[in-house]
Amino acid sequence: MPATLLHTHRVEKPWGRHDLGFGFEDAPEGGEPIGEIWFQEPGDTTPDLLIKYLFTGQKLSVQVHPDDEQAHARGLPRGKDECWTILAAKPDSTIALGPKQPMTAEQLRADAQDGSIEADLDWVPIKVGDFYYAPSGTIHAIGAGLTLIEVQQNSETTYRLYDYGSDRELHLEDGVAVSHLTPYRPITSPGGAGAGRDILVEGPKFVLERWTGGERNVALADGQTGWLVPISGSGDVAGVAFKAGECVTVTGHETIVASPDADLLFAYPGTQRI
Repeated sequence: MPATLLHTHRVEKPWGRHDLGFGFEDAPEGGEPIGEIWFQEPGDTTPDLLIKYLFTGQKLSVQVHPDDEQAHARGLPRGKDECWTILAAKPDSTIALGPKQPMTAEQLRADAQDGSIEADLDWVPIKVGDFYYAPSGTIHAIGAGLTLIEVQQNSETTYRLYDYGSDRELHLEDGVAVSHLTPYRPITSPGGAGAGRDILVEGPKFVLERWTGGERNVALADGQTGWLVPISGSGDVAGVAFKAGECVTVTGHETIVASPDADLLFAYPGTQRI
């Protein structure tokens, strides 16, 4: 199929919210909060990438993900590089990205156990429109009051280092073993690549572009899939209609037509833009 509208899967999370927006129906009052919306069934490791919306009412755990080599050593299909496009943020919203200064594995382990790891981390102020790429090995924690789109390698291998005293399982040995112990260094996005086309990240695991509305031709290599995520607006590709709150996969050579008010993300695996 040249284009497929993906199934939407709502995931309840204790740190989630009832008010969602961005084309999604709110969670019922009195019901469990929704933390994530996936565009595939959880547990399906076949696609190279996974697209999610996140809705945070509380801070997520301090966590880290392995890289490809570390994942393969455990018999897992891939590691997890990920990135976040911020759609909504309360004025005091933050994301923790790496330690403020270099630390040792022994210090990380000890501080994760006594909770002082929170003070070790660099909590970065977040606003609408921000973009961050977090390579595997980056110690991080997504803060409260955020709505974001996460584009990631399709892996759910997460090592929790600290979870604010909850009873959820921690993975100290695995997490410490894969953690980068030096401060986070943000990437520089390549930027404009023609009218209405911005390259947010270009490799090493995937490319993510942000487009305005209008007509755009895409030419994907054989076996390569692109994920089209409309933040706002609507459109059509290969006879498949799309609108905000949905995600469409695209293959081959296709023309994407989007409404003038559209704001679109387009992600695909690889190291170079198409």
